[in-house]
Formats: sequence, structure tokens, C-alpha cells
Amino acid sequence: MGCVPSTNLSDSRVICHSSNESEEYNFPHQTNTTMSQQQQGNPVPGLFIKCYNTSTYEARTNSSKKDKRENSQSMEAEAQTGRSNVKAPVTDVQFGPMRLHQDQLQVLLVFAEEDEQSNGFRWACDKAGFRCNLARTPQSALECFLDKHHDIIIIDHRHSRYFDAEALCRSIRTTKASENTVIICVVQRHSDREESSVLPLISAGFTRRYVENSSRMACYNELIQLEFGQVQAQFKLRACNSLFTALEKSQEAIEITSEDHVIQYVNPAFETMMGYQIGELIEKELTEVPINEKKADFLDTINSCIKIGKEWQGMYYAKKKNGDSIQQNVKILPVIGQGGKIRHYVSISRLCNDNNKVSENNTQTCRHKDMRKGSLDVRSTTSRGSDGSSQRRRSSMARVHSMTIEAPITKVINIINAAQESSPMPVAEALDRALEILRTTELYSPQLGTKDEDPHTSDLVGGLMTDGLRRLSGNEYILSAKQTHQVAGSLSSPISLNDIPPRITQAMENEEQWDFDIFELEAATHKRPLVYLGLKIFARFGICEFLNCSESTLRSWLQVIEANYHSSNSYHNSTHSADVLHATAYFLSKERVKQTLDPIDEVAALIAATVHDVDHPGRTNSFLCNAGSELAILYNDTAVLESHHAALAFQLTTRDGKCNIFKNMERNEYRTLRQVIIDMVLATEMTKHFEHVNKFVNSINKPLAALEENGNNGDGESIKTVLRSPENRILIKRMLIKCADISNPCRPREQCIEWAGRISEEYFAQTDEERRQGLPVVMPVFDRNTCSIPKSQLSFIDYFIIDMFDAWDAFADLPNLMEHLNNNIKYWKGLDGRNLRVLRPPPE
Repeated sequence: MGCVPSTNLSDSRVICHSSNESEEYNFPHQTNTTMSQQQQGNPVPGLFIKCYNTSTYEARTNSSKKDKRENSQSMEAEAQTGRSNVKAPVTDVQFGPMRLHQDQLQVLLVFAEEDEQSNGFRWACDKAGFRCNLARTPQSALECFLDKHHDIIIIDHRHSRYFDAEALCRSIRTTKASENTVIICVVQRHSDREESSVLPLISAGFTRRYVENSSRMACYNELIQLEFGQVQAQFKLRACNSLFTALEKSQEAIEITSEDHVIQYVNPAFETMMGYQIGELIEKELTEVPINEKKADFLDTINSCIKIGKEWQGMYYAKKKNGDSIQQNVKILPVIGQGGKIRHYVSISRLCNDNNKVSENNTQTCRHKDMRKGSLDVRSTTSRGSDGSSQRRRSSMARVHSMTIEAPITKVINIINAAQESSPMPVAEALDRALEILRTTELYSPQLGTKDEDPHTSDLVGGLMTDGLRRLSGNEYILSAKQTHQVAGSLSSPISLNDIPPRITQAMENEEQWDFDIFELEAATHKRPLVYLGLKIFARFGICEFLNCSESTLRSWLQVIEANYHSSNSYHNSTHSADVLHATAYFLSKERVKQTLDPIDEVAALIAATVHDVDHPGRTNSFLCNAGSELAILYNDTAVLESHHAALAFQLTTRDGKCNIFKNMERNEYRTLRQVIIDMVLATEMTKHFEHVNKFVNSINKPLAALEENGNNGDGESIKTVLRSPENRILIKRMLIKCADISNPCRPREQCIEWAGRISEEYFAQTDEERRQGLPVVMPVFDRNTCSIPKSQLSFIDYFIIDMFDAWDAFADLPNLMEHLNNNIKYWKGLDGRNLRVLRPPPE
């Protein structure tokens, strides 16, 4: 329930808020006056909030006492005369280099009864131009605050018989919204001049104590002092959240110390670069010094520069936690504080590489110089990040050049590349033509067995990459075709983007980030996240505008597609589809991908991600082929599920005009879009995994790396030729959806663990059914009684994930994914090293 269930505008321009449910909030300590007012039908229930117009103020009271009426009339008259003096609200606040816009201040008054003091503050709010709400009970006060997030809260602490002011303050302080709220406690004036301690109030969360004084000017002065004192200070502190967000997401290592060189903050990039955790560094003095032949002189040079307020930039060696030395390009900036003294030092570090070295003379300098190249090269077009990121991508590219995925065609290409170096021009050109032919033909079948043989790997690879043609053992199991759901009207229709329930809206707040939690959205939507996430992502990419369809048509289409995902599947359900859609949208936002793909490619990628597993039965292609299912017969045991997903998606879309998102497209454009969608869905079939990865590496990554190595860094046209050729764009789109489809090991650890449990359960169920039906067991290792989930995850990651994401990272620059991948590998290895077969270690 919000703070404003219903709104009635009285003739006196006072907005009164009340609720039919107010009886639930009656506070036990109500006066007889309040009870009598309720009996008379006056709007003074337990949940009682008044919201006063900022441009007018007229006192309203239901008291029958004469002095109350006179006071009310007097205040009305004074408010009328003071309207022209209403102060304009502060709109702009300067905070360092930031210019902040401050909205009109909101004040919440919590008084069980109206009296001179509450009326004084209400008058002061009107004169100061603040929005004012009045709450009578703790419950209504908390609800109103959570709805409006007031800047100032004034709580009456004079009459404990009505409510516990300190308990209310503690309740408000437990909410995140109150972090920057100023809370005032109104206390009684003691006649014996003995003042009580303010410590209990401070402990409860109050900011200030106000000794009761009903003088309207005293109340007004108090509010003005608060506005230009604590409120404005808290407003500036709120702006610090954006600054810390920038620091946390920066790819450069940042360290902040006090003037005494005590570490106060390091960002995640610093932790990654140096190998320390933030808890190991905070409040520790700097003990690391550059390893240099002239160490003392070197330090003196740095200190002599920064101690006089100048920034220093140069390169030195630093020691990581594990003892390794790394060369860094470092900038140290002194921060001048109160009294013109240096209060902090900020250190910004980047890893150095061969292209970022400077001479010794340039190392010891106080002048700021940009160490990055201005020319266009493979690294700069791959990422706008730091040199540390470039170093990591160079490492990824080195892995690409020495990938362990070997097929005959790969070996042939490597031999031809080597032969070109010493061949005459005509021969080299002929070999170029041969390479172009080889890179676009179907010669990439992998040679299984190049990896270490173990049952987990062989079973997993065999189950995912074969057509299931293991001889049947007497009985043929026919998997009956399932009925599809097509009528959107039979389903509960989701509301528009503007009216999505608050819990679902909150669950989708950070959907543009890689660490977005799809399982939180799954819970909020009762296992139907695809419609809501699809509406938001498709709106962000302007899909309706491109397809020339209405939001209601898109909504109906998403609803029909989600209805044909099986919620009974532990893994291949609409949550997996929504997760792949999220990953696809994230990859489409990367700079290199945006440079490469056209709008129609983006639309096709998002649609393909949405439908790529529609009507998945929770069984593998091998199972369907062995079972002689109708789908396997229909598609000749070839890419059975992928063909079914693509075909069914278009059947569901085109059979009903209410959900046909393509009905307004021009014919040729629709044919092009359809072709791309089908190609991307079919690319998720695992039997051609190595073909797609090898083509991507040989046709895109290696040519881009060759341009860099041959010194053609500034040749933007050459890079554009590699990226924009029709064949290579197809490879990029295939790689994009493949990485989105099996990105689970690159998710944050808890999400990775959850997905691992879900896919394992689906494989366990398939093994159980194969044994019940007398079918060949495709993956015997996935026996729920004996399977080691850590081993299965490590086999999958080693065989399918590492090489593919190294190649994708070298292209699209995905440091956060690679960090999660490395952490998850360590996690699974840790469990396996302890001979644990479960998802999580037992509690200590």
C-alpha cells in the first residue's frame, strides 16, 4: 500500500489522503478526540496523511475549541499575506566539477495530533516552498516515506503515549532510502533547564534535536538552516554514488590513500591486477616501493613532485601478492582539501605492454602525457578500455593462435600461411584464393580425442556432438509430438511497459549489465520472465519501430513463444531463453559488434535468441534420434531440435495476425530477416561447434591480428573489409548466439552454480528415461547416483568454452566474462580436488 491510496481535493485547496483500509492501521494509543472524530466520519483514520500544496497553505482543524479556530483563522490570513514571499526552491548545486539539479524539498511531519508546533512547521514549509506531508501514525509515516523519499522528516517526541519516536526513527533508518535523509526530533522544553542527553537520539538515527518552539519564524529558520546545511550536504553525498560507480567499473586500477599514505580505497580492477582483496589493504600503510636501480632517487623524484601539489606520471615495477613483478604506467594525483592542504593521493595504474613503453627520461616527469596511440589499430577498435585490457586481449589472441582445437582443415591453412611467406607474388596470390575457398567450405569436422580422455569428456562430447545413431536395443521409443499453444487470448495478458508491477520492474533494473540476475526475475514473474524482459530489451533496441508493429502485437508474440517453452524442464525453459536474450543484447552493445552488424542483424539476433529453444522437450538430439521420435523422422536425424525450433517459431508467428510481428514488413526485407534468424538458430547445434569457432578464428581473429602485426594499425579500410564482408558477418552472428547460448560458465558464480544444477538435472532425467525405455544411454556418466557435477562442468568448459570465449573475448573485449570464467573454473577445481561430486561444498 502506498502513501496515497485515494486523493480528495477540498474546496480549501488542502489535499487530504485517506484509505478505506485505514482501520488496519489504528494505533492503540489514540486520544478521545481522535476517536470521536472517527465516529463523526471525519477523515482522521489511523492512516492519515495530508499533502499541502507548495504554493498555498491554509490551516485546517476539526477542533471545536475556540482558541484552535482562532489560531487556524490567524494562520490562514498570515499564509495568504505570505504567498508572495514564497522562496523559489534551490535548483542547482555545485559539487566540485559536477553541477547537480536539486528538486523541490519534501518534508514529512509525524505528529499524532495537530497542535501549535505542527501548524508552525506546516506554515514554515509553505513559506519555504517545500512539499509537506503529515502522518499521524508510525505505520502511515513509514509507508509515506517509502513512497515519496522525503528529504526531511520531523518526528514529535514530546508525547510517548502516542507512539515511540525513537523506534519509528530506527525503522526508517533500516530502509536504504533513508541513507541521506535528515530526521529531526522535536522534544519538550524543560522548565528546570535540565537537558537530557542527545546520545539516545543519535543512536536511534536522529540527525538533530529541536526543542519545541511553536513560533512560525523559529520553525521557518530551522528549515532554512537544514536546507542549506545538512540537506544540501546529504544531497552532495548522494552524488558520490555515481562517482564510486565509475570507480568500481573502471578498468584502470585505482588506489586512494590519505595524506599519510594509508590506503583508504582500491577498486576491483586494482584487486585483479595486484592479487589482493580490498580487506587486506584498507587502513594499511603503503609499503610497496618501485623496484628500480635508483630506488631512493626514484622515490624522491615522485615525492618531490606530489608533495608540492603536482601530479606525477611514469612507469615503475610493482610487486603482486604472489611475488610476481609487473610493469605499470602510473599516475599519482594529490587531492587538495580543507586549508589548501593535501588530504588524499589518488593513484591510477595501467599494465604496460611493448607498445606503451616510454624512455627513462619520460618516466620521471610531472607533465601529463597520453600514452595511448592515436592511430586506429586492432586493439583500439576492439575496445576503448585501458592498456591493461589490451594486454589481456593480447594474451587471448596468443591463445587463439595456438588453439588446441585441431581439424585437418586447420592444419592445411597453417601450412599454406607458412608457405606464403617465402613464395613469389603469383604463388602467394594463388594461395590467398585457396585460403578463401577453404575458409568457407564444410571441412571443419573435429578430430575427437585431441583432449585428455576421460569418461566425463567423452560422454559429454559424444552426447552433444553425435546424431544419436547408436543401434537401438530392440525397442523403438516414439516420442509423441506435443501440442503447441498458439492462442494469446487464452493466456493472462501482461501489461504495458509503463505499468509493469514494481517488483518486476525492480528485478529488471540492471538488465543492461552482465551480472543481471535472471533468477530474481524468474521468481518475480512466477517462472515467466521472457515476456517482461523481452518487452524491455526489444523496446531498448527499437524492434517495434523496425518491424512496424505495435507493442500489443509484440506482447502477444512474446506470450505465445513463452507459452511454448516447457516450464517443467529444469534447464531448457523460458528462463534459459530470457537469459540467452539478455546475453545477446549485452553482446550487441559492445563497440566492435556494433561496428560490424546492421540494424536488421540486431533484430534477427534478438528474435533468434528468443525462439532458439522453443518447444524444447528437455532431451538431446541423440535421444530423439535413438528414440525414433517424430521430429527426428521429420528432419532426417539432422539438427533435429534446432530445425524444429526455427520452423515452429515461424509457424506460431504467422498463423495468427494478432501476434504476427512480421506482417507489416516488405517481402524482401522479411525474407532476409527470416534467413538470418534461421541461420542463427541452427548455429546453436553443437555438432558444428568446432566448425563455427575455427571459421571465426581463421577468417576474422587471425586476419585482424595479422593487420596489427604487419604494422597496418592505421589501415581502417582493411579492418572494415574484414569485419563487414557478408561471409564474416554471418560468422560473427553465429558466434554471438553460440556464446550467448552457453555462457553459463561465464556468469557470476551463484548463477553459474544454479545453471549447472539445472542442466545436470535435465541430463539425469534423460538417463533415467533411457534406462526405463531400454534405449542406448547417450551419456552414462550422468547417473544421478554417481555423477560428479564438478568434473562434468570442468570437461564442458575445457572442451567447448575456453577456446570459444578466448576467441570471442579477443574480438569483443569481455574482461568481466573472462574473470567470471576463471573464478568458476577455480571453484569447480576446488570441489573436484576435494573429491566432492555436488554443486556446493558442505557447510563448515
